[in-house]
Amino acid sequence: MDKDLSLLAGERATTWFPRIVSTALDGNVNVSAAQSRRADTTRSPFDSVTIWLHWATALIVLAMFASAWLRSQAHDDVLKASLLQVHRSLGVTIWIATALRLAWRLTYAKLPPFPPNMTKIHRAIVQSSEYGLYALLLGQPATGLATTLLGGRPFALFLWPIPQLMPGDAALRAAFHLAHELGAGALGALAVGHAVAALVHHFVLRDDVLSCMAPAISPARRKQEFFPGRVIRQ
Repeated sequence: MDKDLSLLAGERATTWFPRIVSTALDGNVNVSAAQSRRADTTRSPFDSVTIWLHWATALIVLAMFASAWLRSQAHDDVLKASLLQVHRSLGVTIWIATALRLAWRLTYAKLPPFPPNMTKIHRAIVQSSEYGLYALLLGQPATGLATTLLGGRPFALFLWPIPQLMPGDAALRAAFHLAHELGAGALGALAVGHAVAALVHHFVLRDDVLSCMAPAISPARRKQEFFPGRVIRQ
């Protein structure tokens, strides 16, 4: 009787063991296939010129907002005039940088495709926000310069004094100033939304959106999960 039970247990173990091994091997194969698919869908980054212009633009935009905020908090007239001169100069710089970005984008830029899992609606939102950023980066310096010119006074740009170029017009100046203030709010909102979206892609969705524009940052990978093999009983 004991001998028969031992033989029966041995037969069951002999039957179950290959199935456990087979299940474990299948799991390893599936994990390897998933890793291979992720490697195949990794996109190439933007070209170096596009990356450089992008981060230079981001830094200049931050400096522009900082100079405007500091001027609003300053009480010394000399300091306020200096900060306004810095703000104007940065505005011209950002306009030139944006024009260069557009020229490069339309000619020699190498742009990665959209991620394969991005829906059409998501792509439309991304493109709309991108066009909005370009429009504001070009429009804000224009409305700011118009506000300055319509003041009817000499002004300084970088280190160069510029004489009065046109007579002052208080009504038009107020209109352009309002447009400049509204544009600043829209630019700030789009810039913050752009940054938050990049961080969500990197830390939540864990894809390569941020690393395509910052190759030094590797895309965050989800921790690999292992599931024990299941014993299939007859």
